Amino acid sequence: MTQQTNGAAPEAPQMKMSILAQFVRDMSFENAVALKGLQSNDVQPEMQVQVSLDARKRSVEHQFEVMVKLKITATNKANNTPLYLLEVDYGGIFHIEGVPEEQMHPFLLIECPRQLFPYVRRIVSDVTRDGGFPPFNLEPIDFVALYRAELARRAEAQAAEAPAHVS
Repeated sequence: MTQQTNGAAPEAPQMKMSILAQFVRDMSFENAVALKGLQSNDVQPEMQVQVSLDARKRSVEHQFEVMVKLKITATNKANNTPLYLLEVDYGGIFHIEGVPEEQMHPFLLIECPRQLFPYVRRIVSDVTRDGGFPPFNLEPIDFVALYRAELARRAEAQAAEAPAHVS
């Protein structure tokens, strides 16, 4: 006897994700104001934030390491002198099951950083405050747009490397 499915696709396996660990791999805070002895009342900070992401499979089955790397540069808007530089590499170890192989790359570089973001945001706020500046509250990051921009950049680089075809 055969079972009728009425054309319905078989149910997809349930996706499971858990964060096994979070950690600061590397962090640096350079306070140029303290080094130069600038007066704090003539400071108008202008912020520049660079974000990069990295993910890799670990040797344990279903485990992945995802890194959110931030470089935050603050300069004085009035005279363009540096105020501080904060660099932080914040990572997480994730156990992930049930995500199809073709969707794993975007999942690792979009959903996993979303889970890490609140924690790295708090670290940035605390470090800038402890460094003698107003706490810098990092704006939410659109990891989907960041992922798409990286795909476009890679496609552009690949197109530039391809030899020109002359007919």
